[in-house]
Amino acid sequence: MKSIDVIIPAYNEEQSIGLVLKDIPNDLVREVIVCNNASTDRTGEVAKEAGATVVYQGQKGYGNACLKGLEYIDQKENKPYIVVFLDGDYSDHPEEITKIVQPIFDGFDLVIGSRALGDMERGAMMPQQVFGNWLATNLIKMIYNYSFTDLGPFRAIKYDKLLELNMEDKTFGWTVEMQVKAAKKKFRCKEVPVKYRKRLGVSKVSGTIKGTLLAGHKILWTIFKLI
Repeated sequence: MKSIDVIIPAYNEEQSIGLVLKDIPNDLVREVIVCNNASTDRTGEVAKEAGATVVYQGQKGYGNACLKGLEYIDQKENKPYIVVFLDGDYSDHPEEITKIVQPIFDGFDLVIGSRALGDMERGAMMPQQVFGNWLATNLIKMIYNYSFTDLGPFRAIKYDKLLELNMEDKTFGWTVEMQVKAAKKKFRCKEVPVKYRKRLGVSKVSGTIKGTLLAGHKILWTIFKLI
């Protein structure tokens, strides 16, 4: 069986991270790496108690946390075939990893779990998130001629293809950077519908006006920067 590792960036997700880890299909996943992103609560301890490998990233930022997870994987002797990225707030359904990775076994390079195509609980995404996704994906289609419906954080990618992307973004632009670079390299990309529910706790991005504006600016800047 080709190995699958999961990276979960987590900032103050003490109340949700244990639920996320409990629902990950252990028979499919080799290792779960929780990237504790300067949390001030018990996120790291709860994740470790639930059986995850915990790495600490003191620099805040979604991309920073993901890069720390990749740094850990890079040090392993046996590299994974697939890396799955999953949020730690329990808005995604971790049991759907099975459907996220299947297209890669069928020959695709990158799979995005699309909330737009799936079953999304009312209120799970703020109006500004819905609009931002629509705007960003339409810009990607117009500029790079690649069709996406979502910048969803729940995704899977072949590890060797991930290395080709030379990911650099340290904050909110991580997901769109991956998709734009994959489009530029003509990777075989696919979206699968996923379920999405209201997150536990308050979003660090969409839960504040400042976070929303910063994220929106970074996403748009990343799309144009990579032209």
